[in-house]
Amino acid sequence: MSKLQGRNLVGLFVALTLAAGSASATNGYYTTGTGTKSKGQAGAGTANPQEVMSLATNPANIAFVPDSIDAGLSIFSPMRDYETSPSLANGNGGAFTIGPNRIDSENEFFPIPFVGMNRALSDVDYLAAAFYARGGMNTRWVGGTASFDPDGPGPAPVMTFDGTYGGGTAGVDLMQAFLNLTYARKLSDQFSLGASAIFAMQRFEARGVSMFAPYTETFARSGGTVMPKNLSGNGHDMSYGYGASLGLQWNPVDMFSFAAAYTTKMSMGEFGDYADLFADQGGFDMPATATVGIAIKPNDRLALMFDWQEIWYSDVGAVGNPVQNLFNCPTAGFGGTDFEGCLGGNRGAGFGWDDMTVYKFGASYQLDDTWTLRGGYSMTDQPIQRTR
Repeated sequence: MSKLQGRNLVGLFVALTLAAGSASATNGYYTTGTGTKSKGQAGAGTANPQEVMSLATNPANIAFVPDSIDAGLSIFSPMRDYETSPSLANGNGGAFTIGPNRIDSENEFFPIPFVGMNRALSDVDYLAAAFYARGGMNTRWVGGTASFDPDGPGPAPVMTFDGTYGGGTAGVDLMQAFLNLTYARKLSDQFSLGASAIFAMQRFEARGVSMFAPYTETFARSGGTVMPKNLSGNGHDMSYGYGASLGLQWNPVDMFSFAAAYTTKMSMGEFGDYADLFADQGGFDMPATATVGIAIKPNDRLALMFDWQEIWYSDVGAVGNPVQNLFNCPTAGFGGTDFEGCLGGNRGAGFGWDDMTVYKFGASYQLDDTWTLRGGYSMTDQPIQRTR
């Protein structure tokens, strides 16, 4: 990033602030799979249920899983860093320049637990409950500098501030946890339907982004006289919400099975302590997903699996709204007149993420009664559009 102009920088660095901690997981900020066996197959296996935790994708699966209790802990270790080279603008003319910096995020190890239990109520009725989490969406950038000219082309000199965004130590922390209560019913020996009620919790914190105060709706509507209080450094805020999932499982023959499931958007409460940062006054719902899978079993030991999954990130304002919406904010310096395009507004800048289509391939081979080999591959495109 050697040539950083003001128009690009405002959007780029707000996007980095919001997305740096969230794009670290494999599928945006959604994990490839839930449960040890699913993760071992890169998330594939919707049509080949092997553990209670498969209900996190398809609630109909529990009708084909023996009564059991599953529990586990995975360690997610994303290595994040960024590097900025010298800028020709160097903070002049209204440009906002980061660095030059070369910084590694300090947070690199995240424990992610899960536990689930299922029981057969009768020959055709099944009940299950599961708790699981998503984590690893946490960055901490210590050190670095940022420079800008407070009055653009005016007489004031360029000023340099500590921190990636000029507000000290920077970063975000997002953690999500889920409780699924699931019921499934077998309509025949080969076919089941299932549904889950899902209760969710989120925890979020943002640090070191106070320099973006002039681009908030609070600041713009006040004519530049009121500084936002719910933008940065307010500690961890909690958000609670709910959603549901529906699914089916069909095993017409021993060698082949088919599954399909849909999880609604999770309706979450606002992050009030960050209402000046996220679009919709702190709104941060979780996007809906749909999954379709098949499994082929040439023999009793080998299973080959393929899943297709769609994640609708663009349907959540804080995630899908274009970063360019910020240019419409009256105080962003580009002649905009839309207060709702400012940070925190109903059309406030988001991550600018696209929907994601994920393809998952997996295989399992049972060596004996004790050991099973599993492997998989997950393929998708980045949700963040390439800057042109």
